[in-house]
Amino acid sequence: MLPRGFLSLLALLCVSSASGSAVDEEDDYELMYVNLDNEIEGPAPATEEAASCDCQREHSKWDKLFIMLENSQMKENMMLQALDELPRLELQTLKAELSQLATTLAGTLATVTSQVVSQVEQALVRSREQAEEARRLQEREQGKVLEHVLQLSHNVSVRLGWLESAWSSRAEQQAQQTALQDKLDASRGDNPILNSLWKELQQTRAELRVSQQWAAQHLLPAGCETAILFPMRSRKIFGSVHPSSGMTLSSFTACIWLKVTEALDKTIIFSYGTKFNPYEIQLYLSRDSAVLAVGSAQHKLAARNVVTPGKWLHLCGTWSSENGSASLWAQGQLAASAWDVAGAHTIPDGGILQLGQEKNGCCVGGGFDEALAFSGKLTGFNLWDRVLSPAEVTAQSTGDTCGTRGSVVGWGVTEVLPHGGAQYVS
Repeated sequence: MLPRGFLSLLALLCVSSASGSAVDEEDDYELMYVNLDNEIEGPAPATEEAASCDCQREHSKWDKLFIMLENSQMKENMMLQALDELPRLELQTLKAELSQLATTLAGTLATVTSQVVSQVEQALVRSREQAEEARRLQEREQGKVLEHVLQLSHNVSVRLGWLESAWSSRAEQQAQQTALQDKLDASRGDNPILNSLWKELQQTRAELRVSQQWAAQHLLPAGCETAILFPMRSRKIFGSVHPSSGMTLSSFTACIWLKVTEALDKTIIFSYGTKFNPYEIQLYLSRDSAVLAVGSAQHKLAARNVVTPGKWLHLCGTWSSENGSASLWAQGQLAASAWDVAGAHTIPDGGILQLGQEKNGCCVGGGFDEALAFSGKLTGFNLWDRVLSPAEVTAQSTGDTCGTRGSVVGWGVTEVLPHGGAQYVS
């Protein structure tokens, strides 16, 4: 906006310039007067006659000029006043908008803050629950490890006791034989009768050792009256077992006596499977090792250097789904153990339990594989729906080994049918 002094000066210059050129020409002055926006289109009206004067006086050019200047200043003042009031109105409007925006932001901030606080509280609760669950899992794992360590300690103490007893017995026998030898040597001297008796005694001892070896190869384990003979490896030779109760198992113990003619990479002792999974339970030989598989072929436990072809071997396998613990026992002694073997798995009912073969669906119609067949003798097969204690497992391999019956399969009670050339022998 131009200053008032500048506008006044400009108007004076315009009037001076116009007055010089409009002395004789009234029309030119009127045109300039209109162009200066004084809104006077004709000559100014005459003022009323004064009471004291009876003549009528017209405005001079200078009067008109000053009237125009006054009108210009009034308009300028009005414009300045309007311009002063305009920022005030805009400022009030802006304050109202800022107040409304602050109220809206305060409400939004309160809502967002409450949501954030709620989410933080939920996250803290979840973190606390996760920490509690982790602590419980850690305590459970520590309990499992402690239980495993205690079991191993017990097994080691049992084996040490057995070795100590065997060593003491052998030492006593050697001492007795040495004492008897010394007595015979001292009393024999040059007596031909004693020399003859000594030779006969040595020959009798050798014959007794040969008889024991023959009995170990041909006779059955103590207390077992019958066994099933598998004369050769064949896809048609096997034994079908019909359990006395259901096979829905969350734990089990399986024990069996066996004398294998030859063990290949996988020679089945017994197997239980369904049409969906043929590997629910398997106990098989792999050369000189015994292997227990539960749930699948990958969940397995192996005991090495326990198999000798042509000699009787007592095997027991235990498993529990609670912690996936599994163990293998050979001749009443713990040979291998592990954790997390098919943990939380349950053996389903409705499958097929058989000796000497695996129904693995290799052939047309789901037949057998000759390479997996067992050849030799099996007896004393028992199956329990629980994990036997170490003392109970050890008892299965000593004394009347076939006198104990399992709760699911009991040898001599549960129906076991030989097929394809397998037969009972005594």
